[in-house]
Amino acid sequence: TSPQGLEILFDPWRNDPSGAWGLWFPQPFPEIKVDMVLSTHAHFDHDAVYRPHAVMVLERLAGKYTLGDVTLTGLADKHVCTAPGWYQWDLSAEEFDQDFCPPSNHLHMDNFIQLIETGGITIAHWGDNRAQPAPFVDQALQGVDILIVPVDESLHLLSEADIDAAIARYNPKIVIPAHYRMKVASSVLTTLGTADWWVSKQKDVVRMTEPTLELSPETIESYTGRIIYFGDVFAAE
Repeated sequence: TSPQGLEILFDPWRNDPSGAWGLWFPQPFPEIKVDMVLSTHAHFDHDAVYRPHAVMVLERLAGKYTLGDVTLTGLADKHVCTAPGWYQWDLSAEEFDQDFCPPSNHLHMDNFIQLIETGGITIAHWGDNRAQPAPFVDQALQGVDILIVPVDESLHLLSEADIDAAIARYNPKIVIPAHYRMKVASSVLTTLGTADWWVSKQKDVVRMTEPTLELSPETIESYTGRIIYFGDVFAAE
């Protein structure tokens, strides 16, 4: 939510409509009202843009869009195409007769990192992007204030080295782990783990007890790589 009150939602989820990937979410995404909804890529756990009641839908935004006190910049890059963890989901590429890796990847393996600028703060929403983005994307991410990045014990998307390298490259004031399994909100069938293993290794950690967080340039100015971890705390209707 921006200082002027614009509400923006990223990557609402659904279960795979084909049923091939099982039940990842026990409940459907809530039909909440927002001003804008965006999706970083066309995978079922990120693209239920029909569920929220949004005034505007921006699926896989590339380029720059400004509304009110919010500027969104979509950086077109690529989804992780080689599984770094124990669950080798990338082997399904052969079963689907698709290329998952660039330059000839299928369209669903495109990913659009989203930069949000509002209230004097820049936030990067990583989506499921590969560990090392293209040079122009890498440059655009330099010095972001807040980095929302996938972290989970199964290493579904990024390895521990990948996560640490991204933080070192972009030097964010705050890192928010995402894309991990949460009790009640997500199912064990996701094959995801929690982010506890990685968070427990970090020096500066704030463990949230409420699902909301209010930030300003003044409050985050002195932070360097502070981890803000929601754990199993999530917003509910």
